[in-house]
This record gives sequence, structure tokens and C-alpha cells, in this order.
Amino acid sequence: MDRLKVGIIFGGASEEHPVSVKSAQEVAKNLDLEKYEPFYIGISVSGAWLLCDGPGPDWENGNCRPVVLSPDRSVRGLLVLEQGRYRTISLDVVLPVLHGKLGEDGAIQGLLELSGIPYAGCDVQSSALCMDKSLTYTIVRSAGIATPNFWTVMADESIDVGPLTYPVFVKPARSGSSFGVSKVERKEELPDAVETARKYDSKVLVEEAVAGSEIGCAVLGNDLDLVTGEVDRVALSHGFFRIHQEDNPESGSENSTFIVPADIPAESRSLVQETAKEIYRVLGCRGLARVDMFLTDDGSVVLNEVNTFPGLTSYSRYPRMMAAAGLPLAEVIDRMVSLALTGK
Repeated sequence: MDRLKVGIIFGGASEEHPVSVKSAQEVAKNLDLEKYEPFYIGISVSGAWLLCDGPGPDWENGNCRPVVLSPDRSVRGLLVLEQGRYRTISLDVVLPVLHGKLGEDGAIQGLLELSGIPYAGCDVQSSALCMDKSLTYTIVRSAGIATPNFWTVMADESIDVGPLTYPVFVKPARSGSSFGVSKVERKEELPDAVETARKYDSKVLVEEAVAGSEIGCAVLGNDLDLVTGEVDRVALSHGFFRIHQEDNPESGSENSTFIVPADIPAESRSLVQETAKEIYRVLGCRGLARVDMFLTDDGSVVLNEVNTFPGLTSYSRYPRMMAAAGLPLAEVIDRMVSLALTGK
């Protein structure tokens, strides 16, 4: 039986490039080579596409060749430049192991739609919606699910969000991994926090803090047939949670640990999982996503954000939650591929 030809795209021209490389490394470790023939496509920070031997720490300096993903559906694969000529490599499916801008915002998904190659994860629409936290909140609120109170500040717009209950969080509307996020305790701190967020996005979100525990739920599947991992809880010693902002995340965070399964009542666990699935469906997600929420003291659930291609590193939350539910990463990858190819 022929192996499936799998394109694994990683890296990317965003601030989340290093995390993407580490996610791809973990995918490589857990990919069943009896089932799959991998083709690793690394995108440099400058945006160059390179076909390489694998996602090692120094992957760009290895045996790399310029490559493009053909938008021509008659090719359905890669065009590799070798000795001044292009040769084609057909692909059966693509895993876009990319995080943040140009990875989770619908950009790469649009290119893959043009190419006609099946791909894992959310489509163009749901990727774009989930990347913009203000749009995410608006749609989820319309479905009757709680979100934080929030205001948006557009590019060059003066900061006039009315009376706020402090503390608030100021964050780029379309970024990830806590880049550009500030906790603001007083009105005087607001302008500097907005400028920090604008380094990552022209659209800024000002969000009232939610009192409660930070809770995550991993979701896998399409439509009504969804599987959830064990719920996790972020335990903070001080400050606020900055995912993937540590200098050496493999050794743990300097202010947080993850409790999996979360030490919460069984009824709260069920509420979190069912709410995560409802949010996933409302936003049109498919394949996989991590839904981050707050569990308040009165037992209610409030949405925080949705990550449409969550980190898959050795220290990432999504694979930990799935593993705790009995789904190791190798099986998660198998299901991602099956969902991309068959929708089931």
C-alpha cells in the first residue's frame, strides 16, 4: 500500500515562527512513517519557502531547495526548483503547522483552497474569525455564550472607551501567544499599553478582566462528531499567563503550571467541554482547535479565545489534554489527516 504524501508546512513569517518549528519537530517525532511520506516545507522569517530534510533547530542551513505550493489544481502539490528547472511533487494532504499571522488567519488556508489539496484544520472563514478576537466575541455573544466586555481601538483612533472597571487587558485583536498583551491597573497606563499592542496589530482590543480560573479545552473533529480532551487549568503564582513567552518553555513557565485534568468539579468539567464544543461549532471550526475560557467563582464559563491550530510542542497544552484523555499525538495526527481527507 502506497504511503500518503503529506506536506508539513512550518515556520512562517510571524512572531510565532520558533513555536511553529518546535510544533513541527514534535509532529515529525510522532508521524507514522509506515503510513506517511513526509515533505517538510519550511517558511523562513523573511517568507522564503524551502523544501528541507526536516524541522530541525538549524533547518535552514541544511539541504534546502526553493519550493512553492502551486495554486494550479492540475498540479495539486509542490513546484521544486532544481538545477534551474521546476519539478513537481504531488501531495495527498497538508498539515499547516503554523501559528499566528499568515498561519491561523486564513491566509495559508486560502492558498491551500486554491491548490485543491486537502488540509488539516479550520477553513478560511473560521480561521479568520477566530484570529480576530473582536469578531470571535461578537459571533459567540450572538449565540448566547458569555464573553468579556470589550472595546476596540482602531489604527490612529483616539482611546475613548468610556468608563472602565480596572484592571483591563489590552491586546492586539489579531495576534497570538500573548504577544503585545498588557495588564492595565490604572487609566494612566492605558495609552502605553495600546501602543505596545499596536506593534503587533493596528486593531487593539481593550477587555475587562474576568475573575476566575483560566481553563482550556482541546477539541478534535468536524460538525457534530467532536471529541474533547481532558480540561486543563492554568495555575498562576503571580502576574498573568503569557503562553509561549518563556525563555526556556521546555523547563516550565516562571509563573504558571498546567493541571491536567483540571482540579474542578465534575459538573464544571462537563460544562467547559460542552461550551467548548458549542463555541467550536458556532465559529465553524473543523479539524482541531483549543478553546480557552474562564471558569468563574459562580461556576459559569466565559470565552477567552480560540486557537485554530494550537501548539503541538512537547510542552503545549493541546497534546497534553488529548493525551490525558487517551489520545496520544500520533493518534491525533491520524485523525487530523482522516478529517482532512474524508471529513470524518
